[in-house]
Amino acid sequence: MNAPSEGKKGATSLNLTFHKGDTSDGRMAVLKDWRGRGIGRALLGVLLELAAQRGLARVTLSAQTHTIGFYERAGFRPIGDLFLDAGITHRKMERELERTQ
Repeated sequence: MNAPSEGKKGATSLNLTFHKGDTSDGRMAVLKDWRGRGIGRALLGVLLELAAQRGLARVTLSAQTHTIGFYERAGFRPIGDLFLDAGITHRKMERELERTQ
């Protein structure tokens, strides 16, 4: 996603994978200077819509602990214990979806 006024990237979604069954994993990131502007919320909304269109019942993700509140506001709930991934503390989260197919 490009920042309209400067032509610089402000956010990205990487490695979005739709699995057989009912889960999806992926990565998304918003550059620090672009956070708080609704970019992450918009990007997540598109990703959730794509998952629902593919008939997935739920989406799971691994959230860095400082992003848990962001995902909770988007309807995700924490599951399981904290864990380390690449030396960064994460927590698994999931959200049930309404299928649009």
